[in-house]
Amino acid sequence: MLAFFVIIPLLIAVSLFVFSNNHTARVLAIVFQSLFVLFSFYLFLSSYRQEVTTRIGAFDDFLGIHLRAYNTSAILILLTTLIFLAVAIYSFHETTSRTFWFLLFILETTLIGLFLTRDLFNLFVLVEVGTIIITMLLMYDKKKRNMYHGMVFIMINVVAMLFYLWGLGYLYSMVGAFDMAVVAQRVAIIEPRQLVLPYSLMLTALAFKCSLIPMFSFTPKTNLYDAAPSAVAAILSGVQIKTSVYLFFRIQEVFGDFAAHNFFLILAVASSLFAVFMAITQSNIKMILAYHTISQVGLIMIGLSSGGEYSMLGGLYHIIAHGIFKSALFLTAGVIYRTYGTRDVYKIRGVMKRMPWVGVAMLFAVLGIMGAPLFIGFTSKYLIAYDVPGWVNVATIVISLGTIISFIKYSGMLFGTWEGGVDYGVKEDTWRLAPSVFLGVLCLLGGVFGVFMVNYLFYGSVYIGFAGYLEKSGIFFASFLVGYVIYKKVVVGNAHLKNISGISFNFKQVCVSIGVLFGCLLAVTGFFS
Repeated sequence: MLAFFVIIPLLIAVSLFVFSNNHTARVLAIVFQSLFVLFSFYLFLSSYRQEVTTRIGAFDDFLGIHLRAYNTSAILILLTTLIFLAVAIYSFHETTSRTFWFLLFILETTLIGLFLTRDLFNLFVLVEVGTIIITMLLMYDKKKRNMYHGMVFIMINVVAMLFYLWGLGYLYSMVGAFDMAVVAQRVAIIEPRQLVLPYSLMLTALAFKCSLIPMFSFTPKTNLYDAAPSAVAAILSGVQIKTSVYLFFRIQEVFGDFAAHNFFLILAVASSLFAVFMAITQSNIKMILAYHTISQVGLIMIGLSSGGEYSMLGGLYHIIAHGIFKSALFLTAGVIYRTYGTRDVYKIRGVMKRMPWVGVAMLFAVLGIMGAPLFIGFTSKYLIAYDVPGWVNVATIVISLGTIISFIKYSGMLFGTWEGGVDYGVKEDTWRLAPSVFLGVLCLLGGVFGVFMVNYLFYGSVYIGFAGYLEKSGIFFASFLVGYVIYKKVVVGNAHLKNISGISFNFKQVCVSIGVLFGCLLAVTGFFS
């Protein structure tokens, strides 16, 4: 069964490459993708309490290719297929380019393959293929700026993944296998000092892919979001970066007790704080969302690295939450700047009046990422902060405050009067509107039924009492008031913040940062002792 999860989107991609100019072909692609979502839900039910595995090739033991679906990977596959369905519907009138539609579904094949494969070398191949496809999606309209950022993106990723390949080669020389289950068994009996080099090499690459290198890795990645079509940006933020987080912790599990969780916890806090500060300085709506992708991934890493049950479940649920509200934000942003002809958050006003359904979807997504009571981000952020160390709890409050400040600015687009022309309603394209509203509604439902969803999806036993809910709600509203004051008194019209917003790093500096992270990992894991 698992092989079909790779084959189905591949067949859709090939069909669309041939018939993408045909209206009926795109309709059928959306119908098949809808059925694929149902198929993914069936996989989730099948793997809820036990693994589903498939061996490809008539080989004994671990020599063949093994596909494995378990609870978490099945949930991520379901999230992936759902967001790709939303993007496909959104793009129905956006483009008839057969290259776009072909690459879109080939990328889905690649991402699902990453969630299913148990082979460490296959991971490398699929990550590289995914990087090439994303770069092509960014560059397919052949704008000079997109071409430049795409080339920078692919060169940096080649450098980073070379670290993974070197580490994998070193590890293979010690264990003689690529299968994760076999490697984990053999690593457990190896002298820890021998694992320092392969671990540091492989985790350096994956930490970079997760944007856990403060400062230097941000600008190339966020510039990509600004250059990308909204549909592609929604996939980059909603799904693609989650594969890196997933792989990061899969590799951590392979190395077992040797993993340097505390080091990455500190790095996640630093990355999230820096990213949320950079988001506050931006005025371009896509750049605001891009930096918040980094900050929210930092929160996910905090939850998954802290070691507590509630925090871990919160981190897992925040993967789903972020995929939903960030996809909704990027899709609504695409409709907004297409209508207004600008991406300047200070020049766009009256969205709620001109496009009420888009405004409602955007508002629900904003409340979700803010972590407002009754919305999806509230549940995940509450659980993440539940049993983290005290200093990390303070950091999560600061991160949430920064998120609130930047989205108070972002929400200004909903209200007021647009000064660029006649302020009247705009006819909304149903194909673009439907997925945005659907994802916005999920932001609400995912919060109202948040505890139930966490316990059901991850068979957890979390509980949020009335007192705890009230306390967290009080922190949110107090943060909102403080954030509003800071926004009005400090952020609006601040020339210094405007200057900071343009911080940029070149290819050489990014490569140096990768080397610095590698050196830090070597030091933390005892290579120099």
